[in-house]
Amino acid sequence: MSALSSNALVAVIGAGAMGAGIAQVAAQAGHPVKLYDNRPGAAAQAVAGIDRQLGRLVEKGKLQPQAREAISARLQPVEAIETLADARLVIEAIVENLQVKQQLLQQLESLCAEDCILASNTSSLSITGLAAGLQRPQQVVGMHFFNPAPLMALVEIVSGLATAPAIANTLYETAKVWGKKPVHTRSTPGFIVNRVARPFYAESLRLLQEGAADCATLDALLRDAGGFRMGAFELTDLIGHDVNYAVTCSVFEAFYGDFRFQPSLVQKELVDAGRLGRKSGQGFYSYTDGAERPPAAELHSQASTECCVVEGQLGALHPLVARLRDSGLAITERAGNGLLRVGDATLALSDGRLASQRAREDGLRNLVLVDLALDYQAATRIAISWSADTSAEARDQAVALLQRAGLKVTGIADLPGLVVLRTVAMLANEAADAVLQGVGSAADIDLAMCAGVNYPRGPLAWAEQLGVGHTLRVLENLQASYGESRYRPSLLLRRSAEQGANLHD
Repeated sequence: MSALSSNALVAVIGAGAMGAGIAQVAAQAGHPVKLYDNRPGAAAQAVAGIDRQLGRLVEKGKLQPQAREAISARLQPVEAIETLADARLVIEAIVENLQVKQQLLQQLESLCAEDCILASNTSSLSITGLAAGLQRPQQVVGMHFFNPAPLMALVEIVSGLATAPAIANTLYETAKVWGKKPVHTRSTPGFIVNRVARPFYAESLRLLQEGAADCATLDALLRDAGGFRMGAFELTDLIGHDVNYAVTCSVFEAFYGDFRFQPSLVQKELVDAGRLGRKSGQGFYSYTDGAERPPAAELHSQASTECCVVEGQLGALHPLVARLRDSGLAITERAGNGLLRVGDATLALSDGRLASQRAREDGLRNLVLVDLALDYQAATRIAISWSADTSAEARDQAVALLQRAGLKVTGIADLPGLVVLRTVAMLANEAADAVLQGVGSAADIDLAMCAGVNYPRGPLAWAEQLGVGHTLRVLENLQASYGESRYRPSLLLRRSAEQGANLHD
């Protein structure tokens, strides 16, 4: 199935920020576009706003003046919904209310041609539910853009039970022509992104609640070690806690109270207090004039480190050895169980157990656990935790070793999975379940998380790089520590580990 012709009329209903952004995308792709809103004058104001946005692109040299004129000429604000009757595609971006959207779709079905595609930009409502009661439910499909639509690449193409595959494929190809990165997904709670992303927020909120570290430190670790553009606290401050908390509650309820999606009391307290983030001037951080972001916690050591011993295969931690070697450190390699020794300290990549538990069970003295990093060669910070019997001298030796590699070292409380590792493991776990349940393909889910929320690596590709078996062990150990179904491993992860298969196979 091919994309819609650029001559096909696209109608957008809802002239808010999202609707206006979608209209701009369609017009930039060459379509004539009609923008409608039931508020008098709103569509005209939105079109004028789009023209101003295009003008700024011209000023920055990113758009030619003639192109601006052509795009603006293709945008037509209309005041009557009846004028949309000749549209080939209608995209609604109105209030997120099931009944209101259903009524609109019923009206459009009676107004537009039988082959008109009726698309919804809903981020949370069931496409199956929206199409229920229509005469032509096969024409209804989700086309979920991300805000701001002109800039964000991802579009989720959401199929309900009745959606015709040809209709979904037409919009998929159309989104590609529009310069987007579309993914196919089924109509399930949260679709791909709003479902798979929940652990990113949830694990930081739990770590904060359990006293692992403060907000600034946890955010810094996700950025500087994990490679994420923002940490969970600064991101939820940006999104708005009322919005982020509501999405979490919606997904939690839609999955019948599955504890994987359990909302956080910490975030609820912020919402109750009206501390909604940037838009209210206060969230996890203060946004008042002159307010400064607190620094991340950091350990310092003056211990001398001239050599270390690598015992066995370090797995994902191995690139750190090259970084240490580049620093001029003398390194001895010998057989062993994946440990790094310096002075009296024993370092190892976390496997999801408490440091004190692993030290006791594996008979390791002065154990210091190292967190995961996206790229140990490029990371600027790393988290560590240590067992209760680790001496101050051994801890300082471990810190000095990591400092020798040019890393800022942050110590956190002895909690299972540290920070980046448990976050990535939980993201991969949810992504794996989404694949298992047919929500989307492994490739589409990884693409969605990178293009939709700017993850540095797809969760499933990350689990493969870490090792599917190691990811599984981390989750098993998290579940054993907490005794909660929240951390239960996906059957797909377990099956892939048993078969020695990749998650993309």
